[in-house]
Amino acid sequence: FIDTDLNEVVAEVLDDLEIAIKESETTVNLDTLPHIQADPSQMLQLFLNILSNAVKFRREDVAPVIDITYQRTSEFSETHNSDVEWEVITISDNGIGFSEEYLEKIFVPFQRLHGRSQYKGTGIGLSVCRRIVERHGGEITASSRVGEGASFTLKLPVETSLFTLQGEA
Repeated sequence: FIDTDLNEVVAEVLDDLEIAIKESETTVNLDTLPHIQADPSQMLQLFLNILSNAVKFRREDVAPVIDITYQRTSEFSETHNSDVEWEVITISDNGIGFSEEYLEKIFVPFQRLHGRSQYKGTGIGLSVCRRIVERHGGEITASSRVGEGASFTLKLPVETSLFTLQGEA
């Protein structure tokens, strides 16, 4: 893990998605993000998966809007049995959303909520995101309403040295 500027990571992802963003007329609103101790290539994959989903799963005739917000919080973590300072990044969109009854299913490999003909993809993107976040000692959660969009919240510990890092994602 090295010092990683998440602003640079997101800028690279947005550059990679430039054509899709222009074609869909997507607006991205972005807070200034923190520097964290992380594997930069995995952070790139994490943001690429979530942001490409936000562009892909858009409502017909509605230009996508993606909000990336940041705050630092401190709270008790049952997992770590102590107070933990978190970098909290929330990525929200105004896309098609999904029913919250599928909250756990979306993080399971090869689980798809839509047919392959409707939306391209393998169904592993969000499961990879969960593995990456957990490897960095963090948590990922989602919330959504059908037809209103989805939000993904990434909680990454400020002090990664406090945690035993998991196996490769």
